[in-house]
Amino acid sequence: MLGKILTLGLSLLPVLAFSSDPANLPVPPTGFDSKSSSIPHGKVDVSLTYTTQKYNTQKVTVYTPPGYSTAQKYPVVYLMHGIGGNEVSWIGQGSNEGDAANIMDYLLSKNLIKPFIVVMPDGNTKGASDGFAAFGDVLIGDLIPWIEKTYSVATDPDSRALSGLSMGGGQTFNFGFPHTDLFHYLGPYSAAPNTQAPTTTIKDVSVIKKNVKFIYMSYGSTDGLVTNGQKYHDFLDQNNVTHVWQIEAGLGHEKRAWDRSFYNFAQKIFLGSTTGIEIRPLAQSTRASVLLGRGTMGTASQILVARPNGKGFLTLDGRALPSAPEASLFQGINLP
Repeated sequence: MLGKILTLGLSLLPVLAFSSDPANLPVPPTGFDSKSSSIPHGKVDVSLTYTTQKYNTQKVTVYTPPGYSTAQKYPVVYLMHGIGGNEVSWIGQGSNEGDAANIMDYLLSKNLIKPFIVVMPDGNTKGASDGFAAFGDVLIGDLIPWIEKTYSVATDPDSRALSGLSMGGGQTFNFGFPHTDLFHYLGPYSAAPNTQAPTTTIKDVSVIKKNVKFIYMSYGSTDGLVTNGQKYHDFLDQNNVTHVWQIEAGLGHEKRAWDRSFYNFAQKIFLGSTTGIEIRPLAQSTRASVLLGRGTMGTASQILVARPNGKGFLTLDGRALPSAPEASLFQGINLP
């Protein structure tokens, strides 16, 4: 019986501990990125101005979830646009590269995520010779402190994510991996040629393994820029770093791929502690180097995947979970 369960589990498994194959996450439901009058809406503060140390003032748009309260400290995603965009691109304006506010409203209405704030800056720094490269210093030295002073946000790295599309995907690689002391969740989509080599941004793989809770990389299947992310996918695989590699079938370098990516990424961050997760071992496969067990988190039943040492939990949909003491339940289980 256990052998049959193991076979079924592996046949359904889109992501192992490392991600040698695409995750094959399903297409989101119809309407996930559209504005709906039947659900609560968060507040969008559009094109706010903040002061920088070197480049005068810059612009940023901020989404706060329905029911936002200064009595609560919220996690934050810093969400970057593409080469032709600015601070309104992720709210369907200007270059119209994404629908982050609509997606947040949808996910919150379905209780698929915990409330968090989305910060959408103009990542092409005005007044700099290379505005996209210069934004790394602006992000860390100016924008994050301003957000933490202006909004009720948590200030620990477990409560901070960096994500973005195209040039913003490259910025996510370039700024995120060297600063895993600040960002514990990284989500580059369709990263562009500004993406630096992994050997440039990752100096110590052990630091990435220790600090980063979730890495999500995605492209459309016909996107000609996929090689920029492929080098990270290969590097992380070779160094046994857990990550999700998602390829959106039939899509190119386009808004639909980026909306789907944010939808998927948002559901896999800020998950918090695994306290309360009940894990029942099902089977162990030395050949596959994974362990299967069923657990519950809230009302959702998940299949959990883990390394034999009990670290690096994933669910079948690619959701990363911190290591849990219950991992010991997986040890010493053999197939009949």
